Amino acid sequence: MPPPDRAAAHAAAQALGLPLSDGQADQLLGHLKLLQQWNAAYNLTAVRDPAAMWLQHVVDCMAAVPALTRALPSFCAGTTRPRVLDVGSGAGLPGVVWAVLLPQLDVTCIDTVGKKVAFIRQVSGALQLGNLQVRHARVEQLREPPFHLITSRAFASLADFTRLTLHLLAPQGRWLAMKGKAPTDELAELGWPATMFHVEPLAVPGLQAERCLVWLKNDTPTTPMAG
Repeated sequence: MPPPDRAAAHAAAQALGLPLSDGQADQLLGHLKLLQQWNAAYNLTAVRDPAAMWLQHVVDCMAAVPALTRALPSFCAGTTRPRVLDVGSGAGLPGVVWAVLLPQLDVTCIDTVGKKVAFIRQVSGALQLGNLQVRHARVEQLREPPFHLITSRAFASLADFTRLTLHLLAPQGRWLAMKGKAPTDELAELGWPATMFHVEPLAVPGLQAERCLVWLKNDTPTTPMAG
């Protein structure tokens, strides 16, 4: 496969029904270029080929944006700048991609690994993403104002993901877990405090693999902790 370029970015966006400016395409490609450079020294991802990185990481995260855009008004009504937390963000996936494509969001990436946090900070500065922040911390110890959406792509089981982040979820907020196959066992073991809200199949253009989004909500009267 040829290395991704601006035309590839526009093709992926068109396949997903996403608006994409040339500037946004260049930011996505800039993220990929920095990931290639850092990966040579810091092993941020096991994927080495640029075309595979583009498809399995960037386009994979792009594919969730249409569903996210449709859902946001249902739990962010009256909010001008929804707050999103990307837990265990790693190489900024999906946090960086969503910050590029949805500039109306305030995105915070959190990770416990210093080199990953340093990478996301470098990306944020290089791509001039004023709506992207990063935290070097354990999420269960993070104390900040509540987030409207808390997401993860490769962080933990659904039970741990929701349990460790409950104190950060806004009263009407949602969790969104990006998964491969529908995590039947994880859903069966979920229990308190989260309740399954919706499992949404996800098609990633050019990727022949199962993907889904698991939407969760909190049905307990627990009040999230503000910072």
